[in-house]
Amino acid sequence: MPKKGYHHGNLRQALVDAALQLIEVRGPMGFTLSEAAKQAGVTPAAVYRHFDGREALIAEAAEQGYAIFADLMDYAYQSGQPSALKAFEATGRAYLAFARKYPGHYIAMFESGISINRSPELSQVANRANAVLEKAATDLSQHIPEDKRPPASMFSAHIWAMSHGVVELFARNSPGRASPFPPEDLLETGIGIYLRGLGLVQPDD
Repeated sequence: MPKKGYHHGNLRQALVDAALQLIEVRGPMGFTLSEAAKQAGVTPAAVYRHFDGREALIAEAAEQGYAIFADLMDYAYQSGQPSALKAFEATGRAYLAFARKYPGHYIAMFESGISINRSPELSQVANRANAVLEKAATDLSQHIPEDKRPPASMFSAHIWAMSHGVVELFARNSPGRASPFPPEDLLETGIGIYLRGLGLVQPDD
């Protein structure tokens, strides 16, 4: 049902919320600005007071998603302290949890084609999310033998890619991609194999 009664002060967010619902159901290219306006209970002309097009609306949804994502990743990192290993593993699980809980944001961030360099604000918040995973990787890399230690940025990129792959293939209801194992188990065991391959010994702390 369209949401009625939005006043000027929260119309922008009402449009973002409407877009998130449409993105989740139809995908980032499956709706028009007019449909987003109708979902928010306003006229199409009202949209252009806040966004110059659909891409700008999706970019705002992505920016808000990255802010939530960064906060969740940081919370996961802190929850694993003082163990560097537990903190690192928690950030991987947080990726999967975010995709499940915020599918509209996730799609806007990773499946819409919106570049994180579209605006300084979007780039900044996206980099903040990545920095949490890289920080966790930096902590953990200190426990890896030096001759097997990849750069922390590579280390974190590997885990990000693994997390993203599990989400895309097995946690987003992709047709024909049913897994005999829960996505959480796939990610957990994959990270474990990766870390063992690096010669990681679990820290005592």
